Formats: sequence, C-alpha cells, structure tokens
Amino acid sequence: MASTTASCSVVFTTQTPYPLPSQKYMIPSGWKRFHLSQLINKTLALAKPIPFDFLVKGELLRTSLGEWCTENGVGEEETLELEYIESIMPPQKISDIPHEDWVSSVSCQLTNYFITASYDGYVRFFDYSQKLAFSTLAHTAPISSVCLIPQSKSNDDEDESSHLIATSSHDLSAQIIRISLPSNATSKSECSALMKLYLHTAPVSSIASNSSGTHLLTSSWDTLIGLWDTDVPTSDEIPEAPVNERERKKRRKLNGGTNDTAVKRKAPTTVLKSHTARVSRVVFGNAGNENTAYSCGFDSTVRLWDVENGVCTSTITSSEKPFLDIALNSDGHTALAASTDRTVTLYDVREASTSTSTSSGSLLHTATPSCISTGATPHQVFTGAYDGVVRLWDLRSMRNAITNFKAWSETKKVLSIDWRQGMVGVGGEGGFEVWKAVEAVR
Repeated sequence: MASTTASCSVVFTTQTPYPLPSQKYMIPSGWKRFHLSQLINKTLALAKPIPFDFLVKGELLRTSLGEWCTENGVGEEETLELEYIESIMPPQKISDIPHEDWVSSVSCQLTNYFITASYDGYVRFFDYSQKLAFSTLAHTAPISSVCLIPQSKSNDDEDESSHLIATSSHDLSAQIIRISLPSNATSKSECSALMKLYLHTAPVSSIASNSSGTHLLTSSWDTLIGLWDTDVPTSDEIPEAPVNERERKKRRKLNGGTNDTAVKRKAPTTVLKSHTARVSRVVFGNAGNENTAYSCGFDSTVRLWDVENGVCTSTITSSEKPFLDIALNSDGHTALAASTDRTVTLYDVREASTSTSTSSGSLLHTATPSCISTGATPHQVFTGAYDGVVRLWDLRSMRNAITNFKAWSETKKVLSIDWRQGMVGVGGEGGFEVWKAVEAVR
C-alpha cells in the first residue's frame, strides 16, 4: 500500500462460522462493503464466496470507511471494530394469488401449503403450485386472524392430511375447525367445525396457539383476553341464545350443512382483564415459556401475563402509542410492538418487571406498520405497513431496513405477514403474495 493512501485501522469480529485471526488491518479509507467482503473471502480462502455486510457501532456500513469516519467524527488514530455478518439476498417474488376481498391473515407454517383468511369470511388453502386445495366459509363477518394448531403425531394411525386451525372474526366469535386435505388425486377435502369459542362482546381481533397445541388465546376490542384449552367438550358450556329460522339456516351453511348443535359451544378457562381499551393482539411466549403471554392494545400498553394464574405481571406504558401488533424474537428476550405513530418499538421483556416504559430502540417507518414477523435468528424481522412496503430489518442496526419490497403494483395496505421456511407470505388489500427470503445463518 502506498504511503500516500489514506487508511483506517480496523479489527474484525464476527459471530459467523468464518472468523479471521485477531489482528489489526490497515484498510484503504475508500473501501466499501464490497471490498471488505472480498478481503474476508480471500483471507479465509473460502471455497464458495460468501457475501458479508459490516456493522460499525451498531450501524450497517453503507458508505466508504472514510466517509463513515468523517460523518461520525472518528479520527485517523482510532481503531474501528467491524463486525461482519452474512448478507441477506433481496427477497424474490414467487407467486401472486388474487383474492376477491382483503386478506387479513396468512400462515406459511403448514409444509406444502399456504393458508389465507379473508374479509369475505373464507379460509383458503393453496399448495405451492398456487392451486386452491381447499376453501370454506368459516364466518359471516370478516376474519381477523387464523392460526394452525400443532398436533401430536404420536399415533401411527393418525391421518397426516388432517389439520386443526383456529379462526377469529368480527362476528364476536372464534372457532376450531378440522380440515382434511386431499392425500391423493382421487380423495376429496373434508371440513368440520368442532367448537365455537364464546366470550367476547366485540370483534375478536386475534387468535394464537401455543407450540404444543393444547391452548389458545383470543383478544378482542372489548378489552378482554380469553384463554382456552383445545379439548372438545362433550356438551355445550355456554347456553345458546334464541335464534330465528333465518339465522339457523345461516349457521347450518357455515357448518357444511350439518346441524348447528353438533358444534359445541365452549367457554374460556380463564379471562385476562387489565387492558382499558381494545386489545389488538395477544401471543404466547416461545416454547419453554408458554405460561407467559404478551399483548398490546389501543391503551398504549404492552402487557405481560401469568397465564396459569390469570394475572397481569407487568405493564409497559407508552405515551399516545396505540399498538396494532406484537411479536417476540426467537430468543424470547425482545417484544416488538407496531404502533400508529409509524414505529415498531423494541422492549426487553426480561427487564419489564423493573422498567415499565424504557424501550431499547425503534424501527422508523414512512407509514403505519401493521404487522410483524420474526425469523429463526433473534436479530431479523420483517414488518409490513400501510404504504404497501414490506421491510427486512437487522436489530443490530436499526437506523434503516436492510432491504424492502413493494407488494402489489398499486399502493395497497399490507395487513399480515408470515415468515417461515424461507418464504414470506404477504396478505392485504391487494390479495396474497409469496416471496422467497432465506435467512442468514448469523
């Protein structure tokens, strides 16, 4: 290197399986991400090139080293610590599946299928070839949420094509449905509603299952959260209100022509009360911490719950931040809450009992973020917003999204996203889209 070339003193760190020897490097100040990535690959003599990104003091390097030092007031004598991480390739669109009405909830959890729930009251299953495998009218009002209920496959004779889903709706109810998908070209799909969940007196905003499939949580605009087991009762636990013949026919249609009395009316095991305005979303803690639940609402709070005892254990209060969605990262340490103030705020839930209002940062959006989906690694998250843009963030560098894409050709609101198995399902006013998005290892 010529002595007249400006340079920066750098040490490299990483949590990837590709560490460099611990030493200082004199790097030309004009080098950018591409040059640094080439250096890592050539120094390690990697058989297959791996693109890397670089973090400087918690910020992704998007300029040259010299420009970054100038912008941040870093002198030539200071040694920079650069953490390199595997780059994430920009998501690629796989499919676009139009719907007649808004898609309010999506799931990519079931292998080989996508599940969508819509404002027209239908739940639909699409296979990976975009073919409609099954659809059913689940509610007479818009569906707000759908989730797959995990089932134990311990029985050898259990039909692997049979699945349980739970739905919630603006019709004030939620329900559990058993669906049998075609196992071969000659078989047909079947559907039966097992039970309806009755508690709420206002639209049910969300429904979620724990990882073992033994319990569900529902949230509602009536400020209540319901805890339910998934055992089908032998008889109705809630008395049926008198209905006229027109309503009875409507219910019979929803149940595939069967008598409505075959669908059991189930009561909650526990009612969680603490929110003072509509509850937007409630989720269980991650596997191993399922006795804790997390909720958010229009009362500008995030609340932690002891599910077993039915009590609110912590309340994180923010000033004028009505929350629309909440999700946990994969290690369960951070709750992310989307708000109408155009931010997704991060809260360390391990400190929630001692600090009720401190956030660990925010992801800034140009429009209201409506939905969140976290990845298998604790620092990656997708958000969807009302400007129709889906953004991928690295929580180690929260100033800007790593990458983003626009769903649909026109600006239409994104209402739901689900990131699983290397795919991102996007639902909203424009229907349903699927994008390929492979997670980085670290």
